[in-house]
Amino acid sequence: MTSASKNRRRGLIAAAGVSVAALALAGCAAGTDTGSTAGDSITVGTTDKVTTLDPAGSYDNGSLAVQTQVFPYLLNTDYQSTDVVPDLAETAEFTSPTEYTVTLPEGLKWANGNDLTSSDVKFSFDRNLAIADPNGASSLLYNLDSVETPDDTTVVFKLKAENDQVFPLILTSFPGAIVDDEVFAADALTPDEDIVEANAFAGPFVITSYDFNNLISFKKNPDYQGLLAEAKTDTVNLKYYAESSNLKLDVQEGGIDVATRSLSSTDIEDLKGNDAVNVVEGPGGEIRYIVFNFNTQPYGATTAEADPAKALAVRQAVADLIDRDELSTQVYKGTYTPLYSHVPSGMAGAIEPLIELYGDGAGAPDADKAAERLETAGVTTPVELNLQYSNDHYGPSSADEYALIKDQLEASGLFTVNLQTTEWVQYSEDRTADVYPAYQLGWFPDYSDADNYLTPFFLINNFLGNHYENQEVNDLILEQAVTEDVAARTALIEEIQAKEAVDLSTVPYLQGAQVVVTGTDVEGVDQTLDASFKFRFAALSKG
Repeated sequence: MTSASKNRRRGLIAAAGVSVAALALAGCAAGTDTGSTAGDSITVGTTDKVTTLDPAGSYDNGSLAVQTQVFPYLLNTDYQSTDVVPDLAETAEFTSPTEYTVTLPEGLKWANGNDLTSSDVKFSFDRNLAIADPNGASSLLYNLDSVETPDDTTVVFKLKAENDQVFPLILTSFPGAIVDDEVFAADALTPDEDIVEANAFAGPFVITSYDFNNLISFKKNPDYQGLLAEAKTDTVNLKYYAESSNLKLDVQEGGIDVATRSLSSTDIEDLKGNDAVNVVEGPGGEIRYIVFNFNTQPYGATTAEADPAKALAVRQAVADLIDRDELSTQVYKGTYTPLYSHVPSGMAGAIEPLIELYGDGAGAPDADKAAERLETAGVTTPVELNLQYSNDHYGPSSADEYALIKDQLEASGLFTVNLQTTEWVQYSEDRTADVYPAYQLGWFPDYSDADNYLTPFFLINNFLGNHYENQEVNDLILEQAVTEDVAARTALIEEIQAKEAVDLSTVPYLQGAQVVVTGTDVEGVDQTLDASFKFRFAALSKG
């Protein structure tokens, strides 16, 4: 596609009120050319893991890191921009309060030669809702009623509620990936090897070799017709590591070109003083939090001593006892900072209600307050709490992080913590099967808006699957999503945070930045480390 036709398709979406609240980061302008030409190869290393290549079955950063390279999206954001604009689409706009209409260019093809038409788009969204995989992102499509395709290049999304301010943002995220209807199954996840064998890709890259969570080889897609500039490197290899120490060793000795997600804070601090590498930081949208299963937590609904008031007191006592400053300084050397709400600092509408409600009222822990809370509720102490964390998904510091949380809870004499760990592939299955009463999760947003820290977690049918139900919160979330007035929407987002701070379906405690380490000859990382929170290989090159 010529640059002129690409620019024509980059017009702003005609959707009143559609905007993205950015986490500001100074950097290259969108679409800036680094001056490099495609060629050679780059190797990226990570300790993250893929759950599945199938977009209907994943809602994790490790899977997205691959999907965003190879699947097309109707809408997206350009480098260093938070404006939602057409990607695969030619135009996208609200044609009525409940109809969002997208047109595609004619003649689109999948890398395998299959036609890419409106039927693929309808198929992608229909199957996502039909499969409703517990580890997928179908919950984000709560306002989608149906998808119509009047012709091969027109898609009409029929929405349940009017004036949806969030739907265009959702199209840039997990459930927005378009898949080949001649390859993928309509009612079940399609195996990774079948996707790769069929070459069912239409993103900036295709996958030429796939060894699950060991090594993936990407090749520039010469027929890519999307928003991003042509990939600057022909071949990118994604290498998976079991230990972050080996990832650090390889990047500092030149064995790989880029190290991303995740190095320990100690390793990052050490590498900042190494002239052989560059340490690049991006905007901070990642959060860490503890999820409580409302059925199986202490005094949960399916336990022998079920008592909602006691269960709430347990959650609130945990919030009283966590020392966020200690976690930030001792474990993460300040690369993560204390978080006192479910929406991180920097997002429009973010407030900090947990400061006043818990601990000493100024952000520090308070064991006396926790003890009084538990005693008032009639909770026998010490409370036995089974707490789970992943030893390979959220970086090498997770073990230290949760050992310290265990110490903080037990030092009060109010808790006995049984700390356990599981590798991510099994962890992602267990957590939605009520195996863990309380467990670690982290979150990279799908789009830079406060809604993405509320909708996936606190709707009645949510991604967490932790049996939390609050109809008032549910209705407020749905209301803010369709509120056009910015001030009124912000007020609703603040109200939701205040109510969640009381319920504590999850206990948020840290917020962190994106950090990538590269060889000194690698360019383009600062361009793609932006508030889209997608690490896009097309920007990378060697100088």
